[in-house]
Order: sequence, then structure tokens, then C-alpha cells
Amino acid sequence: MSNLSIPPAFRPLYLPKRHKIFKGGRASAKSHQCAKAAVMKTFSQKERFLCLREVQNTIADSVHRLLCDKIAELNLGLWFTVTNNSIINTYNDSEFLFKGMRQNYMEVKSTEGITTCWYEEAQKASKQSLDILIPTIRAPNSELWWTYNPMDEKDPIDQMFVTNPRDESDTLVRHVTYRDNPYFSDVMELERQHLLNTDPVAYDHVWEGGYLRVSDASIFAKRCRFDTFQRQPGDQIYQGADFGYAADPATLVACFIRGKTLFVEYAVFGNGIELDEMKAFYEQVPDARKWPIFGDSSRPETISYLKRKAFNIKACDKWTGSVEDGIAHIKGFDEIVIHTRNKEMMEEARLYSFKVDKVTGEILPIIVDAYNHGWDAIRYALNKYIQKRGSVEQWKAYAS
Repeated sequence: MSNLSIPPAFRPLYLPKRHKIFKGGRASAKSHQCAKAAVMKTFSQKERFLCLREVQNTIADSVHRLLCDKIAELNLGLWFTVTNNSIINTYNDSEFLFKGMRQNYMEVKSTEGITTCWYEEAQKASKQSLDILIPTIRAPNSELWWTYNPMDEKDPIDQMFVTNPRDESDTLVRHVTYRDNPYFSDVMELERQHLLNTDPVAYDHVWEGGYLRVSDASIFAKRCRFDTFQRQPGDQIYQGADFGYAADPATLVACFIRGKTLFVEYAVFGNGIELDEMKAFYEQVPDARKWPIFGDSSRPETISYLKRKAFNIKACDKWTGSVEDGIAHIKGFDEIVIHTRNKEMMEEARLYSFKVDKVTGEILPIIVDAYNHGWDAIRYALNKYIQKRGSVEQWKAYAS
């Protein structure tokens, strides 16, 4: 066994507490340290360890792979049996289970004997999820671990443990950053410095674990509002699909227009979605087959596959400047209302931005290629209405 060193910020993981909250920024090692502690915990007693996310489209969305990596890192592979949906420690038959909370409310509620629950990306957890889950985990000395990057002070997880703190006798709250990670790499340091120099507001959220704030360089944030709403019988639904590539998520967005307001009703995101998983992924959007979908034209094989699965999907048009023209069109709405169920879309609304000159602080008419997957899908959805402007001067005017 090797690599048992524990950074000081994470040593409380190994002490008994009902709730253990590790929140903070990118590369703080909170998920890695929780995975290591989870593996080791299965040797101290027989565990039934439930690993949750708010939405889990496939096992690739879960911490399954991370736990396997930690088992290998600790040279404990001989003790574990790994399947596609579970991990079992044969030393004492401890097991890890993996579920998406939103898709499995009743199944989670009826699950018996959970000794530890780890809720990854808990900033996306709904109040309903928290209200159902916490009393469900009721075995003697059971624990709930919560890991997340804070997004909004109104998020249910922060309201429960930060805004209205619980008794310290049963709850541990730790804010961690890259400074708490002894394995922080030179590559990640370059990424950190780049964002610090180009968008300090986004930097505070991404690296320091602060709440999302609106940056002056943000493309859409000042037009966006987050709220709940429902489509009406007369609403025409526009759907757009970005298929994702490598580490980029696949997205499907359903939106509609009332007057000069764009309503983003559904925006589903999924990492590592394989072709044969696309059908189930798209079916998360109600009536996805009823309305046309415009998808990224660079993936004709994916479009062909989805047509065979009875989705009314077509390739969108692309041209030189289509991204800029699409942004100009979306900026033409008086307001963009994003349903609060769409946490990833809400994050992109705040972080999709123009480049900032790191010397002068000037906002440049150059789009940063990040936090744009949902916005790309919206551009595809509205593709037929976007004008081809083709003028640098016009684009600079829209960017300002």
C-alpha cells in the first residue's frame, strides 16, 4: 500500500461527523481526497457506500472511475471486485453504489442500510433532493459527505450548511482551494494564472471557490435572469444540440420566445455520452422528439444515428463568423430567462465571456472558447433566424 499521505485540510475526513462539507475551487483535491478516504473506510468496517450526483446519465458521470483510480494508486486492486455499476471490497463485502438523485428519488428513499453517502457536485442538489436524502441515511453512525464548488449563496446546499450553519458537534465545513493540494501541478498553475489575468471575476469562482459573480467581460450575464416558469400550449419550442468532444459535454437545449424574451426551459449536459447512450440522454427533455432539433453539422454520423432513433434532427448552417452572428442575435433579446433547474446553463451564463487584455484591462471583441456548450446549442436552435452580418465593424458594435 502506498500514497497514504493526507493533506492537513482533509484529515477531518477520517474523524466521525454526521455531515462533512468540503467546498471550494478547482484543483483543491476535494474529490480525490474523498475518494481515497472512501476506499480506506471500507477496510475499517463493512460499508454500504452510496455515491450520488443530482443527475447521473451514465456511470461515466459518477465517481466510479475516480474510486478505481484510487484503488490502483493505493495498490489495493486484489481486494476489490469492479463491475460497471458497483465496486465491492471482498475483505468484508463493503460495496459502492452509484445513482443520480433526480432520476431515482423513490429508489434512493427506499434504499436500506447506507452507512455513508457522498454527494459530488452538491451545488446542483435541489431542496427536494436534500429533504428526501438526509432522513434516508439513518443507519447508526452514518455519515453524509458533500463536495462542491459554490455557485450561488441561494443554492440549497449553502442555505443548509453555510448561511444557516448547523451545530459543529455533528457538522464539519471546510473551504479548500488549490493551496490545500500538495500535488498541484505546473500545468494547472499556468491555467490558474491565465484566468487570473484575463477574468478576475471568473477566477474568484473557478479557483478560489467564491460565488459566481457577473464579470464586465461576460457576454450574456447582464441579460440573464434565473427563475421558474412553464411552457404554454402556444409556445413554439426551439431545440439545439452540441454533441461534445473529448472532455467537452454533450448538450441539448429546449427554449422558446415570448415577445423579446428568450426562455431557456431545458439544458441537459452530459460528459462522456457514447453514441448508444444519446437516446436516453435526449429523452431527459420532455417532447424532444416532437420538436425539430438543429445539431452541430460537423457530426453527420451522430445526426444520422439520432434520426434512426426517431428524433427530428437536422444539421445547422455554419459560416465564417456564425458564432459572432449568433451571439449578436441572442444579445438582441431584451432578457434571457434560464430555468433554475439548469445549473450548468446558469454557470455558463455568468462565465461565457470576451477576452480581457491582461495589461490594460480592456475588454476585447474576442470570444473565449470556454463555458459555451449550452450557448452553442442555443445558437443551433435559433440557427434559421440568425443573420449573416459578415462585418467586423458590426460585430465590434454588438460586442461592446
